[in-house]
Amino acid sequence: MMSTDERLAYMADQILRNFASRGQEAAIAATLDHIGQFWDPGMKSRAAAMPDAPGVVLSDGVRATFMRLRDSQPAS
Repeated sequence: MMSTDERLAYMADQILRNFASRGQEAAIAATLDHIGQFWDPGMKSRAAAMPDAPGVVLSDGVRATFMRLRDSQPAS
């Protein structure tokens, strides 16, 4: 059974793969837009914390997407 973090990374990777034909940069931007529109605040918050979490395995594209998500969130 996947952990919540593994599930979020898996979902983001699937979204990224759907946009892969656009090229890496455009796929990351489109994935970030999709996450912004359709993921709830808790999912977005958890995903934004994942690039810095020890032991979390992310593909390069998902890591880049989650880092941009983190950087786009208002400071709390």
